[in-house]
Amino acid sequence: MAGSYQTVLVGTDGSDTSFLAVDRAAALARDAGARLLIVSAYQPADERSLDRERDILGADSYQLMGSAPAEDNVSRARDRAAKAGHQDVETLALQGDPVEILHKVAADRQVDLIVVGNRGLNRLGGRILGSVPADVARRSLVDVLIVHTT
Repeated sequence: MAGSYQTVLVGTDGSDTSFLAVDRAAALARDAGARLLIVSAYQPADERSLDRERDILGADSYQLMGSAPAEDNVSRARDRAAKAGHQDVETLALQGDPVEILHKVAADRQVDLIVVGNRGLNRLGGRILGSVPADVARRSLVDVLIVHTT
């Protein structure tokens, strides 16, 4: 079908809410016959920085633990996409800022739709530290779907 999406990119941080965005992206990609790229970004940090960030981020600090959790995140997301009936899936766990990684992958892989969850859009921490969904939407050169996940 002309005008449909060919490559859909979804970001996940391993949270339950981000997996809801993965579910929506997988269904959309399946219905469009599109390839699905699932990406998880991670930042390595030294122990002192991790301790400080854990104090600040609390339950969200799991996002700072390096590549192993990111690899697990995309593996679990791929399983969810398969359960949704989508098989044309590629996963990437990449070091860097989530917004930068999503935009780089979108440009490098000729993505025409980025899917993110809305988690963080209305939280105080998101307003202070920046919100991945808002920053992705603001800077994107392609369509962005912000899935209501909360």
